[in-house]
Amino acid sequence: MSTKSGAAARTPQKRSSSTIPLSMGMILVTLGVVYGDIGTSPMYTIKAIISGNGGLATIDDDVIIGALSLIIWTITLITTVKYVLIAMKADNKGEGGIFALYSLVRRCAKWLIIPAMIGGAALLADGILTPAVTVTTAIEGLRTIELGRQLIGDNQHIVVGITIIILCILFVIQRAGTSSIGKLFGPVMTIWFLFLGFTGLLNMGADLNVLRALNPLRAVTFLFSNKNAAGMMVLGNVFLCTTGAEALYSDMGHVGKANIYASWPFVKGCLILNYLGQGAWVLANRTDPTLLAMTDMNPFFEMLPEVWRPFAVILSTFAAIIASQALITGSYSIVSEAIRLNLLPHMKITYPSETKGQLYIPLVNNIMWVACIFVVLLFQTSSHMEAAYGLAITLTMLMTTILLYTYLSQMRHKRVGAVVFLVFFGVLESTFFFSSLTKFMHGGYFTVLMATLIFLVMFIWRRGTAIERTQSVYLPVKDYIGQLAELRDDPAYNYTADNLVFLTNDSSPDKLDRDILYSILDKRPKRARAYWFLNVTVTDEPNTLEYSVNSFGTDFIFKVQLRLGFRVNQRVNAFLRQIVGDLVQNHELAKQDHHYSIYKNPGAVGDFRFCILHKALAPETALSGSDYHVMMMKYAIRHVCGSPARWYGLETSSIIYEYVPLFTRAKAAPTLKRIAPPDTTGTAPKMAKIDEDDEDIFSDSVADETSNMAAITEEAVIGGDTAVFRPLSDEDIEKEEEAENAESADKK
Repeated sequence: MSTKSGAAARTPQKRSSSTIPLSMGMILVTLGVVYGDIGTSPMYTIKAIISGNGGLATIDDDVIIGALSLIIWTITLITTVKYVLIAMKADNKGEGGIFALYSLVRRCAKWLIIPAMIGGAALLADGILTPAVTVTTAIEGLRTIELGRQLIGDNQHIVVGITIIILCILFVIQRAGTSSIGKLFGPVMTIWFLFLGFTGLLNMGADLNVLRALNPLRAVTFLFSNKNAAGMMVLGNVFLCTTGAEALYSDMGHVGKANIYASWPFVKGCLILNYLGQGAWVLANRTDPTLLAMTDMNPFFEMLPEVWRPFAVILSTFAAIIASQALITGSYSIVSEAIRLNLLPHMKITYPSETKGQLYIPLVNNIMWVACIFVVLLFQTSSHMEAAYGLAITLTMLMTTILLYTYLSQMRHKRVGAVVFLVFFGVLESTFFFSSLTKFMHGGYFTVLMATLIFLVMFIWRRGTAIERTQSVYLPVKDYIGQLAELRDDPAYNYTADNLVFLTNDSSPDKLDRDILYSILDKRPKRARAYWFLNVTVTDEPNTLEYSVNSFGTDFIFKVQLRLGFRVNQRVNAFLRQIVGDLVQNHELAKQDHHYSIYKNPGAVGDFRFCILHKALAPETALSGSDYHVMMMKYAIRHVCGSPARWYGLETSSIIYEYVPLFTRAKAAPTLKRIAPPDTTGTAPKMAKIDEDDEDIFSDSVADETSNMAAITEEAVIGGDTAVFRPLSDEDIEKEEEAENAESADKK
């Protein structure tokens, strides 16, 4: 056995996702990427609480101060304590999010995959709703200014149209990458948070009693007070203030935890100032007849001076776009982790920057794009979307709590602290979850349905992978060198290619999946001058270009490990041609001369054919009914997600697509009994009869033609030369009729 390592240069990594440094530039990117969702919550949280408690007419000091206290301490406990101070310490090589967390604790208990799947599915579902609700809310703010009222009036269709245009622009620019978008959005979000803090501070002077909301007892008192018309269900609206916390954790790999630690105090301070300002303004203006007459009064816009509102609407629209960005980039991270964990199928991933955490997944982008537009068309108004908003994310937070408990107790060995963490946040988030269930019939059903569909995809893929692995067999290549050598020299078979290439997921240096050997030797013997078995591994560095080769002591069998950086375009045909050239130059592979070529000096490398194998189910496969359907659905999902030809840049290459059976135990076939053929003496030809159950307008339309064909067949075909039989056409019939007429005329 000989092993050669080659060749290509290795570019040092500029920075990894786990070591993104603290800097003003990256803090600016963090403001632009991470805080969009939680940063736009002031646009609708107070509005939703007032609406849920009976409207402005029922509001008094205790209601507003109690609601503000609930908001402040919800942000503090869930976002600051749970996510910023605890969850962000549970990173997987700098990556955050529920799947990164599951990767850390997966060996602690097998059942932990279920909360990970539920949480991931719910977060992806909520990410679809976020762009729709935030952008729609911002555009509806146009009605708070005179020009906007003249343009829009009560016509919600204009709002919907503008929202869809903005969403289309947002999803189109995703391919530019998180870093580029963050640099663009960072300054805007910095202005946004300064605007929130300043306008909140300006309005707090209307009633400084709102500062009593800093006392957590006011939150508890209000929650159980008879002045709380919504009861515990008010928490469903309060929860809107912290919906971006999970996205903050998921986006950690994009910007680095140090930059989140540095920027969060500024963000939190601005948010709390704005909430206090809205509360003070409501207390000072709650008896205003104009405000009381509004059906959908939004304190966020109404508390601003009239001259400021155009600027506020424009700025809030940009902030809403950035809020959408936070969930979209978080969704990329979640899907990437799910692919790595074999919970979702392989998809094409591109890395627009030097940081592995900053990625772009075209298929996910397009699915979210279509789904967001569907949400806007389905719900039409922001108030309807708010009813659906937040339900799924409470479920994600509960699942994250379970995984964090496992991490703290078994990975960090802080058992007492883990129990306290589980009890406190488990009870708190369960309360939020059950209070949010009131939203189910008012729109929450949509996110639950989306989360269920995503969970089912994960379940099918994971279950199907487990079934496939039960039959996966890896065979030592050395045991088949003799057969492959004999096939290579067997003139009974034509050459399939000079170089026959199989892509394999197996990274072992000396074994092959049974499917590949089955394809070469059993499916239809494939003769080639050289057999290549190629495995591609993506490294954590951006520009790695390395390969290793095991030739098994031959000059025609090669297993290649191709190591590419995450930013390298995976055009394996070009890389493989270079590898073949290296081996020819090193005399490890004979020259593959061309007799025919358009070039004056043909190269020493022959042609390539890539064989892509897909597993397929046969009806005889011995699987239970449920497992059989799981495999059918898995292969359907795989088909939607594309082919390795696209992932590895083989669109212009010569490819053999081949289906190999899922090698499970086959059902025993029933034994046939041979009988004598029926007596056909004296029988007339019989055309196929249409079953009565199959009769319809389509069969009726060709009934006459069927009868005519039966007559023609009986008269002109039966008894003829069956060795040259072919279906008759109208032209044939006309020629025969002309010949018969000519023969009759001659006889006369």
